[in-house]
Amino acid sequence: MSELPIACTLTSSDLQERRTTVLEKFRREITESKELDNGYAYSLSAETSLQDLATMIDLERQCCPFLRFRVEVEPAGVRLELTGPPGTKEFLSALLE
Repeated sequence: MSELPIACTLTSSDLQERRTTVLEKFRREITESKELDNGYAYSLSAETSLQDLATMIDLERQCCPFLRFRVEVEPAGVRLELTGPPGTKEFLSALLE
């Protein structure tokens, strides 16, 4: 199977709205980020709503189908890995910074 292109299907205005709503809420939950070879791992607070996280993942997989999501739930918090093909790390850095 060929790899999907590193591209978001949202319009500029929809992307701006996503950044100021869903993604801003996600950024506030991040307690630590770790660079991976093909993306990032984000540690989130123990108070992170798994329902909100699932909603964010569902929305992002619709507009960015190249992303891979891995969620680990621990007593001390949640870890989310966002990975994908080459170029994903740069895409995520630009999107979440």
